[in-house]
Amino acid sequence: MKNTEDFIGITVNGPDAPGIVSSITSILAENAVKIIDIEQIVIRKLILLSMVLDLRESKGGQISLLKDLLLEAKRLDVDLDFKIASGDEHLQYDKDFMYAVTCLGKRITANVVAQISNAIYSENVNIERITQLSQGELNCIEMIVKTDKSINVRDMTRKLLSISADFGVDIAVQKENIFRRSKRLVVMDMDSTLIQVEVIDELAKSAGIGKEVSGITSKAMNGELSFDESLNKRVGLLTGLDENFLDKIYHNIPFTPGAKKLVKILKKLGYKTAVISGGFTFFTDRLKNELGLDYAFANELEIENGKLTGKVLGEIINGESKAKILEDIARKEDIALDQVVAIGDGANDLLMLDKAGLGIAFNAHKAVREQADYNISQENLDSIIYLLGISEKEKNTI
Repeated sequence: MKNTEDFIGITVNGPDAPGIVSSITSILAENAVKIIDIEQIVIRKLILLSMVLDLRESKGGQISLLKDLLLEAKRLDVDLDFKIASGDEHLQYDKDFMYAVTCLGKRITANVVAQISNAIYSENVNIERITQLSQGELNCIEMIVKTDKSINVRDMTRKLLSISADFGVDIAVQKENIFRRSKRLVVMDMDSTLIQVEVIDELAKSAGIGKEVSGITSKAMNGELSFDESLNKRVGLLTGLDENFLDKIYHNIPFTPGAKKLVKILKKLGYKTAVISGGFTFFTDRLKNELGLDYAFANELEIENGKLTGKVLGEIINGESKAKILEDIARKEDIALDQVVAIGDGANDLLMLDKAGLGIAFNAHKAVREQADYNISQENLDSIIYLLGISEKEKNTI
């Protein structure tokens, strides 16, 4: 039976300086003390070092060790506190019950942190660690929380939705496991996700039927009209449009802020990337080449004698097709679905988002926001990386 006095927790805090960790751990080494848990953070030149120690095989007694540590702390001009720790409590570590709560916003205030903390506390969940993922202004934090029982991630996320609405921040809850930080495939919608426009609406403007087509697009994106029906109606209205307009539109496409940077980061990190769109291959194929994506899938417009015929060739890529293509790519690359990230904004993206381990509705339509597990309303697409546990400092080194 373990003696609880064989385990102590120590906390060192004060002005940071070289040699603090070395000095403290040297005393532990001299006394044959085993470190069973350790964590250190430095915030604006202030150090916080915490350790849990196992004294069962130490050479000296507890009093002698603590005396040496307190004297060394005084020499180093830092404070050292200690408490008796439960061996069972600190030796057990169940990853299944660890969760990451990520909060993004233009500015995260103390009130936001307090509201999130209160919501977490009300579920009998303990905050283990808080990390700032952004640099400079506080606009992204990650909380690692722990509970003695599994929680429903979707329910917890929805409970935090009111905070998101009240303070203009985005909050996501994910299981903290190996899959969160080992994503390997990112698939993205094109229109209003990778780029800022709906290509078919731009084509309609060129044909002088912009309002008519954009109205159909809006209904489709909100799920009021089946995607197949809406696509056929809109493409039909484009009959006779000169194909030269397609090239002109492509060269004037505005990318979503952060889109190119996101793809660059993902490629550097070894992710496979794909665009799966209900739009058209004329555009997705060019985006694939320009950005260096691994895959591109979309609908093919029929063109005869340099004019659009108003028809789509082959099977329409709709919501069901998108989800299936995601699965096909993952299978081909031997990637588990838990390691897939899907990003989209429309109703025809929902099945794809649901299929992925991390499905993100990015600046999505209301109907999509209400059904998706994760919602991001940030300006920049590269803010997605925070949900992968990548900090801004890490991002800027890539």
